[in-house]
Amino acid sequence: MTDPKKTPDDELAGTEQPFVQHLLELRDRLMYCIYGIGAVFGVLVFYPGPSGLYDLLALPLVKSLPEGSKMIAVGVVSPFLVPIKVTVLAACGLSLPWILYQVWGFVAPGLYKHEKRLVTPLVIASTLLFYLGAAFCYFFVFGQAFPAIQRMAPSSVAVSPDIDAYLDFVITMFIAFGVAFEVPIAVVILARMGVVSVEQLKKFRSYFVVAAAAVAGVVTPPDPVSMVALLLPMCLLYEAGIWTAQIFIKHTQPPPEEAPASASDGA
Repeated sequence: MTDPKKTPDDELAGTEQPFVQHLLELRDRLMYCIYGIGAVFGVLVFYPGPSGLYDLLALPLVKSLPEGSKMIAVGVVSPFLVPIKVTVLAACGLSLPWILYQVWGFVAPGLYKHEKRLVTPLVIASTLLFYLGAAFCYFFVFGQAFPAIQRMAPSSVAVSPDIDAYLDFVITMFIAFGVAFEVPIAVVILARMGVVSVEQLKKFRSYFVVAAAAVAGVVTPPDPVSMVALLLPMCLLYEAGIWTAQIFIKHTQPPPEEAPASASDGA
């Protein structure tokens, strides 16, 4: 008996695989991800090396410290473990496109063409936006925030940040800015799923600005430059998301179902 859920034109018909085959495929994809991270980690260990990577990460803070000041390591093994952590995190970050490629290779065979048109640009755009948010934080926000923080320090305080605490701070900031730059993706997904309409998103502008200001005030250092540096891109990206959603919805609709042939055809 013919499965009523399948039509003669179903592009996925006959592509089903046993559950065990899916598990084997998943295992292989996970191993490929680990191999990719390991390969990048190995390259980073040789050049620029864990210490070189941490020096690069700490450069915005070190440049703002008083002349002759350096960061400190409170823990006994911190001078060794913290640079290794940075190298592992850098390897994972640089391997993200390869990891997403493996994820895509696992799920793509089960998607229809219109679903691939829906997922592919979202995955690529979200990855690029996360990188852009982290880069914006490193090159602009840190360069403005750290000197401002140093100016606020009392003259009786010797500013010598701990390398472990600095790493935790940087990771938090990178994640905060990376996620904040995903605003257009969230807007497009909500509009595409029909949770909100484009017109409702336009009316929600003023509320979004207030919410974005609250988020910026919480996650950024206590200086107005950092807050504005996060608030302004979020507002601009929200507008970009509204504009993109209108185009995205139009070009990712499923194909119209063909009307069933009438029994009287050919009579």
